[in-house]
Amino acid sequence: MAKSSGNNRYLRRGGGGLPGRSSMGAGANPNALAQAQEMLAKAQAELAATNIEGSAGGGAVRVTMSGEQKITGITLSPDVVDPEDVEMLQDLIMAAIADASDKASELQSKSFGAITGGLGIPGLG
Repeated sequence: MAKSSGNNRYLRRGGGGLPGRSSMGAGANPNALAQAQEMLAKAQAELAATNIEGSAGGGAVRVTMSGEQKITGITLSPDVVDPEDVEMLQDLIMAAIADASDKASELQSKSFGAITGGLGIPGLG
């Protein structure tokens, strides 16, 4: 086994890696990265505080969801609750969840698209 002299030129650069390589990427601006992180945190907080409502059956079933796609409430109209047709109610609930989820996804895309699009990273905007 070869003995290391401790003179590895890649390890002497402070943190390892290859010569000419930065951990932040070529030409990255640390201030821009900090701003993007701040904008991302703000967008996440706004999404968490935003409520989206999806509905089905002409509003007979309503699902409230946060912008983070967490269900916060379900409202059923009394006339849609038929013990003889539980399957229809299940379908309406699923449709209302899908509607709310689609709206939340669209909101997320708009919120985060403004941030990631401004970073100039291919595939993120």
